[in-house]
Amino acid sequence: MKKINYILIFVLSILSCKAQEASTKFSETALNDTFITLDGNSISFKEILEANQGKTILVDVWASWCKDCIGGIPKVKNLQRAHKNVTYVFLSLDKNQEAWKKGIERYNMQGQHYFMQSGWKGPFGEFIQLDWIPRYMVIDQNGKIKLFKAIEADDKKIKKIL
Repeated sequence: MKKINYILIFVLSILSCKAQEASTKFSETALNDTFITLDGNSISFKEILEANQGKTILVDVWASWCKDCIGGIPKVKNLQRAHKNVTYVFLSLDKNQEAWKKGIERYNMQGQHYFMQSGWKGPFGEFIQLDWIPRYMVIDQNGKIKLFKAIEADDKKIKKIL
């Protein structure tokens, strides 16, 4: 029985990795998910990508209440110092916009900031199979997903792609 369980876990792990590797384009529902800008306007993820067309983007899904997210901020700042040509997009899962804005200020986070009003289970969260934060993704200059999932800002894959 143990042998069967190990084989099942192994096969599921391989299939899970393949699904993530295959995701190089965002679904229409993920692209159409709306976020809130710092000035209170709505913007779709597609519009965020279009505004940054031709640039490499590091996406950081985070929240100011998240201990692991806060621990990752210095690592993101190291990336920002080392890769100044990259655009840094922060998507917040804070409980409300006030907490989100206070978190940006408290941790002096530089980049583009958006509030994920649809939350963990919204179209964007579902597409990226959001199950943990922080969550990092890298998108190339053509809007293709180069790195689907990393949970550490100092992940070797992030550094290699940037």
